[in-house]
Amino acid sequence: MNFLSHYYFDSDITDCYFILGTVLPDLLKNADKTIVLHPEKLEHTDAHIKSLLSGWNKHLDVDRYFHSSEFFATHSHQLKLLLGPVIEGSPVKPFFLGHIAVELIIDNLLITTGRLKVESFYDQLKSCDNTVIEEFLKFAGLKDTTRFFRFFEGFKKDGYLHSYSETEQIAYALKRICMRVWDSPFTPLHESRITETVIAYRQLLLPEFMSIFDEIEGKLLAR
Repeated sequence: MNFLSHYYFDSDITDCYFILGTVLPDLLKNADKTIVLHPEKLEHTDAHIKSLLSGWNKHLDVDRYFHSSEFFATHSHQLKLLLGPVIEGSPVKPFFLGHIAVELIIDNLLITTGRLKVESFYDQLKSCDNTVIEEFLKFAGLKDTTRFFRFFEGFKKDGYLHSYSETEQIAYALKRICMRVWDSPFTPLHESRITETVIAYRQLLLPEFMSIFDEIEGKLLAR
């Protein structure tokens, strides 16, 4: 799941460190794909660090339930089949694009159906003290936090996730993600066709997309 889908499960929580923890694995991945941390089984006495750890573990649980769901298997596969011909000639693998596209579409639907407010998510991240975050990262084994904080400050400042409310921007978001792997993933024609495909698939998902959140919520409660 993407940032906003993770946030949805805990959008009523006021502990900013827990909220940050629920998206921190993906923030780190975006900041530097070579960063690999596994603090899941570590323990700490500080309340803020414990919240970050709890949020981190919640992220892992949600992702595990999502990626093993029939919802994800079905819709990522369907999008792969639809997007494959659309991106012919691109170095991007259709299965990769289908995976990311379904996550971005459900983020878009959470915003456009009024189920969460993006600004509230950013407010939570901005409330966290960087000294606490740095302590957590070093505790988790990251010796040099420079790249992460450079990315994190930019992430909070540019408010990029607001653009997810515009369905037409999903193709651009997909391009940005793919550019972490491929220098020039799409032509303008690819982007136009991706947009058309995503808009059509969004309408298909609209009546049923909340089922995956209900399913995951049930599994979290049953643990």
